[in-house]
Amino acid sequence: MIRDDHMETVSPFDEAGIEATIREAAEAGTPIVVRGAGSRSGLGRPVQAAITLSTERLTGVTLLEPSELVVSAKAGTTVAEVEAELARVGQRLAFEPLDHRALYGTTAEPTVGGLVATNASGPRRVIAGAARDALIGVRLTTGRAETIRSGGRVMKNVTGYDLVKFACGSHGVLGVVTEATFKTLPIAETEATLVLEGLDDAHGVAALCAGMGTPFEVSGAAHLPALNGAPSRTCLRLENFESQVAYRAGQLAARLKGFGTASRLDAEASRTLWREIGAAASLLGAPERAVWRVSVAPTRGPGVVARLGPLAEAHIYDWSGGLIWVATSAEGDAGASTLRPIVREARGHATLMRAPDAVRAAVDVFEPEAPALARLTAGLRASFDPAGVLNLGRMHAR
Repeated sequence: MIRDDHMETVSPFDEAGIEATIREAAEAGTPIVVRGAGSRSGLGRPVQAAITLSTERLTGVTLLEPSELVVSAKAGTTVAEVEAELARVGQRLAFEPLDHRALYGTTAEPTVGGLVATNASGPRRVIAGAARDALIGVRLTTGRAETIRSGGRVMKNVTGYDLVKFACGSHGVLGVVTEATFKTLPIAETEATLVLEGLDDAHGVAALCAGMGTPFEVSGAAHLPALNGAPSRTCLRLENFESQVAYRAGQLAARLKGFGTASRLDAEASRTLWREIGAAASLLGAPERAVWRVSVAPTRGPGVVARLGPLAEAHIYDWSGGLIWVATSAEGDAGASTLRPIVREARGHATLMRAPDAVRAAVDVFEPEAPALARLTAGLRASFDPAGVLNLGRMHAR
C-alpha cells in the first residue's frame, strides 16, 4: 500500500489493502471518498472526506474468454485497455461506455470501477441495454471491510439479493468495486447513419420513434437541434455486416420519407458523429453552463423542453428522445426549482450532471426519493456501510 500524506490519498495494491483502509476508517469514524482516475469527479454531490481511497493501482484484465463472450478487469484498469483487449478478439462492450471527460474538462482515462459506479452507458443503450445489463459479476469491498463476490460468468446466476445490480450505479456508497465482469458482443463489421435535416424537436423525436419501431435494428437514435447556424440533425445509426447495413439503410430511408430525404454518413463519419453525441458536452455550448440529464418517455420530451422555455439554453435528445441533455445557467439553483416540477409532471426524473460545487451541495443532484424509497435506500446502505464512511453525501444529503 502507498500513502500520500500530503494529498491524504491511500492507493492500495490489492483488496487486502482496501479492506485495511476501510476497517481503520470505520473504527475511527473517518469519512472516505472513493476515486478511480478522477475523470468523473464532478458527478454527484461534493463529498467532504479526510481520506481519498484510490483504486488506480488495481489494474489488469483478469479474464478474457472470447468463446464465452466474457471479460473481467480490476477496478483501476482503464476502459480503453479493456476495449483494446476486446477489439483484439473482435468484441466490444455493447453498451458503448459513456466518457464524461468532455463534460467535466478532465483528462484522466476513465476506469472500470468508475464505469460500474456510475452505470456510464452511451448511445447504444437504446438497443443494447445499460452497463448494468451487461455487468454479470463484481467483487465489492463493503464498508464492513469485507470483500464479497457476486455473480459470475453467465447471466442467470442470482440467488437472494442481486448485488451486481445494487453495485452498478451506486456511486461508491455501498462499497468499493475491485473487479467487474461483463458480457460482451462481437464488433460490427461496419456502420452507417441516416441523417434528416431541418426537423423541429417534435418531428425529430417522432422520426426517431418511427425508426426504432421498424425491424431494422437502429442502434443509435438522437436529435440534435439547430446550432450555430447549422440545421437540426435527426440521426439514426445502423450496424452489422456491410451488405446488411446497405439494405437496411435503404429500407429505413424509405420508411422515413414522410419526414424528408435522409442523407447517409459512411462508417468513419458515423463513428465521429456518435462519439460527439456520446460526449454531449460539445453540443451543449459553454463549459460554465450547468448540465442536466433528463429521462422521460420519448414522446413527452419535446413538451418538457418547450415548457422549460429560455431556461434551456441548449439541449439534445438521445435514446430515441428518452434522454434529454439540457444546459442551463449555473446561477442560483441551476434551474432546479423550475425544471424538476416540469419533469416530474411528465413522469420523468432529472440528474444534475454538472454544476459548481456550491450548487451541487445546495440542491438535490439526483431525483429526490419518495419517503418509503428513501427508507429502503438508507437501510440498504446501513447494511453495507454501518459506520457511514464511504462517499458520505455523494448521492443524497445526510
